[in-house]
Amino acid sequence: MSKHFQVLVIGGGTAGIMVSSMLKKKNSEIEIGLIEPAETHYYQPAWTLVGANTYNFEKTGRPMSSLIPKGVSWIKEFAETFEPELNKVITKNGNEFTYDYLVVVPGLKIAPEMVEGLQEAMDKGVVCSNYTNPKHTWETLKNFKGGTALFTQPNTPIKCGGAPQKIMYLAEDYFKKNGLRDKTDVVFALPSASIFGVKIIADTLMDVVDRKDINVRFFHKLVKVDADKKIAWYEIDKDLSAGGCVTLADGDEASLDRDIQYNYKDVKVTKDGDRYGVHFDMMHLAPPQCAPDFVRNSPLAAETGWVSVNSKTMQHTKFDNIFSFGDVSNLPTSKTGAAIRKQVPVAVANILKMVEAKTLSTKEYSGYTSCPLVTGYGKMVLAEFDYEKNFMPDPKLKQFPMLLSDSSKEHWRLWMLKKYGLPYLYWNKMMKGIEV
Repeated sequence: MSKHFQVLVIGGGTAGIMVSSMLKKKNSEIEIGLIEPAETHYYQPAWTLVGANTYNFEKTGRPMSSLIPKGVSWIKEFAETFEPELNKVITKNGNEFTYDYLVVVPGLKIAPEMVEGLQEAMDKGVVCSNYTNPKHTWETLKNFKGGTALFTQPNTPIKCGGAPQKIMYLAEDYFKKNGLRDKTDVVFALPSASIFGVKIIADTLMDVVDRKDINVRFFHKLVKVDADKKIAWYEIDKDLSAGGCVTLADGDEASLDRDIQYNYKDVKVTKDGDRYGVHFDMMHLAPPQCAPDFVRNSPLAAETGWVSVNSKTMQHTKFDNIFSFGDVSNLPTSKTGAAIRKQVPVAVANILKMVEAKTLSTKEYSGYTSCPLVTGYGKMVLAEFDYEKNFMPDPKLKQFPMLLSDSSKEHWRLWMLKKYGLPYLYWNKMMKGIEV
């Protein structure tokens, strides 16, 4: 089978549905094909709340058929091969689709195989992840009886960089409410040197860490998970040539490298060569993530595996009639739905201008993204920033009365935005191609 479309979209996630809807809204005549094998579309930002039993998992999914805009041809297949010189995409079934313009937005791939032992450990027993099975996260929290609660994130880019710590703050709240906090050490191990890349937000989050008495271990790169022994193995990703770098107190806390250990807790750690094994009684992690194989091994990918695009226009750096944004692109910003909300209008303006005049529009993307950082039941901070990591609140969100306070500080109003406002915005505006 072979078919031609003016615009061919790969991916039926946030980016794929929003771009298809907005293109149709602005030009009802445009012929669009959408390649997406999944039957269900999930609103994944709510999975953090599902994992803490404050949102219904069933409400996060809707049939894909209910979201694909009228007049868009749904191709229920897996894209497999790109032939950009021939303006062609071949699916796993061997069907060929040609296009005038291609939009590559299939999202990213969860890749537990990048950490030894993680595939065997994921979503079983006391190892859980909101990224893959938030209902299991809640079961894990419910069954936890105290000990070391370890939260961690990988050293790859991930969707919603704040998600690994949001569930930690909610879990700590849950432990407190259920009389477990006194017998629990909460540990957050992460590969970076800072808890968040925007200073004003990092300062707020470190206040939360202090209030909740959490041990943060920086420069910790997860390399192996031993599910049977309940040990997470890390390498310390810090330049050791300068000396120092003492990561275990061994009875002498004064000798600790404070860049690595913040609010040290003497949890059980086994040392093996250059590796440190943190023993845990429950572990929540964001698994490593990467571009899907069919993208990573294609002519569209940069060396990193992500699709190579211009950071302001989202046009491919080599093929003028290809655009990409969202999680699969190499745009140097956080991979969030909020970023897509601002990327789609720019991409649509550029595609429509290309269709009309073979040139780009004047619209540019500033790198805006936001991360709603839940810091407990009924509390949230909204990190909004651009490519330069400037804190940059979005005036359009001021339509929500809960955003009249300083969003860099914790507030119950922001929690209301997370739980009610943003899902409404997603289903009723973004998915319908309305610029917000």
